[in-house]
Amino acid sequence: MNNTTAKADGAIGAFSLDSTVPGAVPRGFDAFLREWQTQIGDGFPQPTYSPDTIRDFRVKSRIAKVHDVAITDVHGASAVRTAGTPAGVEDQVRLYVVRRGAWALGGPRDRGQHIVSTGQFLMRHVGQPSHFETAPNTTARVLVLPAAMLKPLLGNRIITGPADSAEIRLLAAHTNMIHETMTDLGPAGVHAAHSTLMELAKAVALRRFDSAEPQLAPALVQAAKSLANTRLADPELTPTLLARELNVSLRTLQRAFAAVGESVTAYIRHRRLEEARLALTAPHGRWNISELAAHWQFADSSHFIRAFKKSYGQPPTEYARSTGN
Repeated sequence: MNNTTAKADGAIGAFSLDSTVPGAVPRGFDAFLREWQTQIGDGFPQPTYSPDTIRDFRVKSRIAKVHDVAITDVHGASAVRTAGTPAGVEDQVRLYVVRRGAWALGGPRDRGQHIVSTGQFLMRHVGQPSHFETAPNTTARVLVLPAAMLKPLLGNRIITGPADSAEIRLLAAHTNMIHETMTDLGPAGVHAAHSTLMELAKAVALRRFDSAEPQLAPALVQAAKSLANTRLADPELTPTLLARELNVSLRTLQRAFAAVGESVTAYIRHRRLEEARLALTAPHGRWNISELAAHWQFADSSHFIRAFKKSYGQPPTEYARSTGN
């Protein structure tokens, strides 16, 4: 499957491709290369790949370009390897975030080989092309960033750390937002998206971010929501816990939510009620009211019933009957 997005002035471009399903994308590698060249452009040249990679290119990818930043989300069912002798000069910063598998930078004979393993990230300045290789079933996000703002912060250092660090969480939340809203971005939106990308990339390089920077509020809110959504049934989930996990003060987190017209506590309450509603109306394995209240961390059944009625206009049992459950 292949979806494309492009802006006439070349400020943004995007496409997605899935060649992991047999026959879904004939000549998957050719399709990938064609879309990359058309949508992403010459500012981000692809390396030479090995014959095995070209012949067996089973990769699910989602790619976006915002001005001089390229974001590639990739899941490779097959291994991906470069080949030949890299040539030329590059002046870019690359950030690799590996969620599953492994991404090797540099060939096995290179003194500077680095392996980014599951749950890790690596950021470095790239001055000349080098080989890379991914293990089968590797899931990763790679950002190619302009060097002008980041190289002075990095120097010759290679920044590594856990993929769930606060700065990477924020960057991931923002890049997810870009993928989801790309088709709706006007010139001002493209500028804001790019500016926030660069601020968050600087935060990774510095291992901290400027909590007073207003451009970062939406990314902080999205990261907090994403984290909260994974822990809705956790009795320890509070605004304080989210702030601690994201390495910001509680006041900073609350201020970020206020900037987008929300509150942290209200968001957690809303999502817990929504999950309880879905469980209540599920066709199989219905829960009773006491179980729902306890699982989604309401003080008791009465508290849950009042909150549910306020949100959905009916008590839970009446709501379930009205939906045929």
